[in-house]
Amino acid sequence: MKFDWNIKEYSEKKVRQIASELNLPFSIAVVLYNRGFTNVTEIRHFFNPTLDDLYDPFLLKDMDKAVDRIQSAFMEKETVMIYGDYDVDGTTATSLLYLFLHEIGLNTIYYIPDREKEGYGLSRAGIDNAIQHNAKLIITCDCGINAFEEADYAKANNIDLIVTDHHEPAEKLPDALAILDPKREDDFYPFKELCGAGVAFKLLQAFSIKDNIPLEMLYRHLDIVAIGTAADIVPILDENRILVAKGLEYLNRTNKVGVNALLKVSGFSNKVLNVVNIVFGLAPRINAAGRLGEATRAVKLLTSFDRNEAKELSSLLELENRQRQSIEKETIDQAILQLNATHDIFKDKLFVISGENWHQGVIGIVASKLKEIYNRPVVMISIQNGTGRGSARSIPDFDLYSAFTECTDLLENYGGHKMAAGLTIAKEKIPQFEQRIKRIANRQITDEMLHPRLFIDCEIDFNEINQEYLNQLKKMAPFGPGNMRPIFMARNLSISGMPRIVGENHLKFKAAKDRKVISAIGWKLGAMYEMLISNRPLDMAFVIEENEWNGIKEIQLNIKDIHYSDSSHY
Repeated sequence: MKFDWNIKEYSEKKVRQIASELNLPFSIAVVLYNRGFTNVTEIRHFFNPTLDDLYDPFLLKDMDKAVDRIQSAFMEKETVMIYGDYDVDGTTATSLLYLFLHEIGLNTIYYIPDREKEGYGLSRAGIDNAIQHNAKLIITCDCGINAFEEADYAKANNIDLIVTDHHEPAEKLPDALAILDPKREDDFYPFKELCGAGVAFKLLQAFSIKDNIPLEMLYRHLDIVAIGTAADIVPILDENRILVAKGLEYLNRTNKVGVNALLKVSGFSNKVLNVVNIVFGLAPRINAAGRLGEATRAVKLLTSFDRNEAKELSSLLELENRQRQSIEKETIDQAILQLNATHDIFKDKLFVISGENWHQGVIGIVASKLKEIYNRPVVMISIQNGTGRGSARSIPDFDLYSAFTECTDLLENYGGHKMAAGLTIAKEKIPQFEQRIKRIANRQITDEMLHPRLFIDCEIDFNEINQEYLNQLKKMAPFGPGNMRPIFMARNLSISGMPRIVGENHLKFKAAKDRKVISAIGWKLGAMYEMLISNRPLDMAFVIEENEWNGIKEIQLNIKDIHYSDSSHY
């Protein structure tokens, strides 16, 4: 995809002040300024995340009620069910709550719904399971905020309900004992972007404070919180930055049997992990449990203390992840064929595609990939037995959840947030839904929003790139949504040696200017090969990384786009 480049503007006076006071390269100070960090004290906190800066968990509405009810369950020796979701956020949140509450002696069980049979969220089947186990309290994680009928059903069966969730609530809330969700309109918690595992962590943080439990007993589970937070693609800023930064430290020295088994099958046993490794390495394997089978197995793995069991479960998830990749590729091919047959891929501002018996476990991934290919919001619906279950992904500035809310009379159920959402719909209502949501998209999405733009953090002097610069750049880690690796651009570069196309259409070459030569990789950019052998000066947009191969580390440019230096693109 060819991008127009948008180079961010900045106040040179303010940037020079930041660079001087913190002894930073000017270009890194530019990046920080353009990301809203204009205060030196604030930047120092950003560079040095600490658990001491976590917010008071009792600022979350209903936290007192939730903690008191768990204390009561402990005193009365009641059985408590942890009810999670089948994605990484849900299974890590479930694992966190189960491990901690089990360790302090609470009689705890967990339940993850079947994606195919029950769908997303709190279900009657799950509540029936709680009844069978004589559980008097259900704690949801990563779900429950819109479970109105299910909350009433639990109450009718004398089961108290604590909802911990981070999704957008409807206009009213379910009838639960306590609802912990920073996105509640009447909640004034200072950070709204916690994921499900993050909200579960805050509940346990509050419980620990109230019961004088040493916080280190909770903090040693931050490895699981980091996995859930990174995998859920929430902004790695503010409190999430602290949880992920410290969680990565725990993850890189974890002694959890199940987590270590997962690291081994993922090829990360002797590697210092970062957010990318979680998102593209650990998360797909955890997700595979719920996509192709029972997500309960992911929780069983993450909470396992048995090496043989953990080895067996991690190997199974590895196998299922490979099967998922095969199903995903087949589904993408089918979806693209349908798109070209039923849509004008250049004029339509939103795509709705549906298919009989598409695997529920992959449609979210496929929707995300189609969104990346076409730069359009995508709603992908799998139809089984007359019912469609859909997963949707959006582009910036188009609010999917709000759009779904305008279609509530056509939907049996829906949930999510601005960029990602899910729905359940009767097959016969899909055409009407498609017409309406496309009208909403036509009203809200401008042509400019559909034109792919690459936002450049800063122009950089190519000769400035060295190991010392990279070390300064690492202060901004952990990188992730809201704080992605900066994209730099350099002008009038040439190619040293002969470029190659490697793997699945990747570019491998060396970029040069004056006497400076740096290795570069352009993932899926094989179509630009002709530009590299044109012998014309090139402007390149890239991320600066450190590549390690056979124990040797070197600076590498991860190329995002290339333009001829004499063309107009910014």
